[in-house]
Amino acid sequence: MSAERQVRRNDRKAMNIDFNKNTDGLVPAIVQDAETKNVLMLGYMDQAALDRTMETKKVTFFSRTKQRLWTKGEESGNFLDLVAMKLDCDNDTLLVMAKPSGPTCHKGTDTCWAEDNKQHFGFLSQLETIITDRKENSENQQSYIASLFRKGINKVAQKVGEEAVEVVIEAKDDNEELFLNESADLLFHYLILLQAKGHTLNDVVEVLKVRH
Repeated sequence: MSAERQVRRNDRKAMNIDFNKNTDGLVPAIVQDAETKNVLMLGYMDQAALDRTMETKKVTFFSRTKQRLWTKGEESGNFLDLVAMKLDCDNDTLLVMAKPSGPTCHKGTDTCWAEDNKQHFGFLSQLETIITDRKENSENQQSYIASLFRKGINKVAQKVGEEAVEVVIEAKDDNEELFLNESADLLFHYLILLQAKGHTLNDVVEVLKVRH
């Protein structure tokens, strides 16, 4: 579904926003990156800001300091292109999904919380961080991961091959516990191989996105 169709589908629900709940006629609008799902910023919208956003597909707020409509990026060029919009259960808070065309924060950071707007994969991202630390400090650590990096790319690749064979073997059997454990071992060693080659899981995801 195109971004425009997605927005149109949410138009009716967006019109049910309770702008009268607060005396200033504003509702919070949480902006989330439509792809990474990271929260980029928080702004406020009135009916006019909502209408402008829907019309231009550029996220627009009511600036409480400037006391006027303010389109994010109107000065910096770092617009937030609208993808979709959701209304919460109380009809008084918006979740705005958008594609940022540059840093969102006026201080030049990706988000207003000074975080990098990178794709996160939950625990796998945490595991990648641990692997990175072991790689960068492999000469001073005695961990299993560090020892693999010290042995070089051939040993790391060999381990991935061994674990892949184990997964195939267990896939032909009926022991689900062993299959899942071998699958975890394969994924773990594959993440190590990616970093041994100078890549991350996100690099592979980007290739899959292009294919899709």
